[in-house]
Amino acid sequence: MKSLLLAPRRTAFGVGLLAAVSLLAAQGQAATAVADSRPGIVVRNGVTQPVFGYADAIREHVWVDAPFDSDHDGENDRISVDIMRPRATEHGLKAPVIMDASPYYSTLGRGNESELKQDTDGDGLLDKWPLFYDNYFVPRGYAVVLLDMVGTNNSTGCPTTNGTPDNLSAKVAIDWLNGRGTARDADGTVVSAPNWHNGKTGMIGKSYDGNLALATAVTGVEGLSTIVDIAGPSNYYDYTRKNGVVTRSNHYVASLANTVTDPDRREHCAPVREEISAADGDATGDYSDFWAERDYVKDAANVRASVFMVHGLNDDNVRPDHFSQFWTELARHDVPRKLLLSQEGHVDPFDFRRTAWVDTLHRWFDNWLQDVPNGIMKEPRVDIERAPDVFTSYRDWPVPGAKETSLRFQPAADGGPAGLAVKPPNGRPVELTFQDDPAQTESQMLGNLSEAGQNRLVFQSEPLTAPLHVSGTPVVRLHASADQTDTNLGAVLVDLGPQTRVSWETSGEGIRTLSTEDCWGESSPSDDACYKQTAKNIVTSDRERISKGVMDALNRDSLTTPEPLVPGTKYDFDLPLLPVDHVFEPGHRIGLVVVGSYRSYSSVADQTRANISVSTKVSDFRLPLVGGRQAASRAGL
Repeated sequence: MKSLLLAPRRTAFGVGLLAAVSLLAAQGQAATAVADSRPGIVVRNGVTQPVFGYADAIREHVWVDAPFDSDHDGENDRISVDIMRPRATEHGLKAPVIMDASPYYSTLGRGNESELKQDTDGDGLLDKWPLFYDNYFVPRGYAVVLLDMVGTNNSTGCPTTNGTPDNLSAKVAIDWLNGRGTARDADGTVVSAPNWHNGKTGMIGKSYDGNLALATAVTGVEGLSTIVDIAGPSNYYDYTRKNGVVTRSNHYVASLANTVTDPDRREHCAPVREEISAADGDATGDYSDFWAERDYVKDAANVRASVFMVHGLNDDNVRPDHFSQFWTELARHDVPRKLLLSQEGHVDPFDFRRTAWVDTLHRWFDNWLQDVPNGIMKEPRVDIERAPDVFTSYRDWPVPGAKETSLRFQPAADGGPAGLAVKPPNGRPVELTFQDDPAQTESQMLGNLSEAGQNRLVFQSEPLTAPLHVSGTPVVRLHASADQTDTNLGAVLVDLGPQTRVSWETSGEGIRTLSTEDCWGESSPSDDACYKQTAKNIVTSDRERISKGVMDALNRDSLTTPEPLVPGTKYDFDLPLLPVDHVFEPGHRIGLVVVGSYRSYSSVADQTRANISVSTKVSDFRLPLVGGRQAASRAGL
């Protein structure tokens, strides 16, 4: 068993040092251990080992001075930072930081068990640390920082839901860690930049926390070496709108700011929320400077850190376009990157692939923060869950070889659905018409797809004769008119055929929580490293929604400048669906449903009830097929 000792530790640090010295002695290097008394990490089999204590780790709490005043009270905000680091950092160990910046530490909590920060003895230092990062990584020579986003928990100011103060909350802490800022303790005494820090910080977090990691990365801040983004929104416009359609409740941005604010400060922050609501543009759903402030995709060229992204392909909260847009920009700028895609919804990989996830995360941080040469960047860049708990590795995403392939709309049989095939439709152009129904649910849209309906168009391929792999972003191209000056348009991609699948539409979004626990790291009397195990929810069904999309016809050419329709005039509408990585099995059919309003997308319907006419001669469905047209032909399309 090969081991590597970096900067051997003093005997005062106990068992970890004895193990390290014995390893050196076995290699005939005991003299080096005597001459060099600096504590250091131990690497075995390519990963750092737990040779430092957890119960005796140093815990600190500081407030970092921020260069902004989010609540307009005349004083700059202070960002609360809780720190845990190995005691060996007092004796020369240089530790990197793993940081989880979050707005949820005193409200919704973190992880599957909704853990909150807890100071049980009232001494101002955390006794209970949410998540397993401290338990697992501190004994391996890391410092862990849990940062309260501006306006939440112990930080001052007010939340702005991904406005500039939110976006810069973690940056000011990284600046301080690297000697470019000031911090203070509970007494107001200035705390210098830590001399125990090795200059490298990695950020990690799910959902809003992942969003803050993305926001910090696009600042290009020096000292941020890597981020691990787990289902974080990369463009808040696309989180609350889509192609001009408002997809969240009225004034959602201010509502979320209220949710993450402690109850005793909500009245103080009410004016900030009023400013947010006055600027959010709910009346139109158009893109504006308000949303540009909350759009990290456009700034991806600034990223200097490596990026590990994780996303559920069936995430209906932070939908998968958030990973795909940012990933595309990372590739454009050749940013070192890695990707894990699952079949679950908004679920942390700790809860859908626990053992493999902890191992991968460990090696990722060791590589980027501890300079351990473990080869993780030579492995395939992408892992995708093909079936429940069955993962396949690929060189990149979209899967290499994926080519946009046009499926044309074929004439319909009497009363049945129209067809989908690569060949052009025969005969004269056909006009298919339907009426928008703002009340139509997704269940109604997808019910009985063997026949057409008044409020939808249905298209189906013939049964496939070979597997067909779709990888990328499908686009429905409609040459269509409406009898109103505005309407919404929606579409759903469906896999029609029996298969065992992850049951992501049920409670738990693909997982269920068990009563048993397993442990990841070391514990202290106030904080254990054990978490409830989970199991995957599986269902055998004859269909599955694979992707969907929605748009406002007013925004067909621009998200910033709406343009009314001229009733009866044909326009070209390019309706992108959410990104896909799915294999249609032999015998299955590809189904496509086209509608007007799509209330189950959580969208706000226009209520115009427009009659919509689609020309099948010009319209088509563009699928990114691995193998392109040849693969479609092999599958009988």
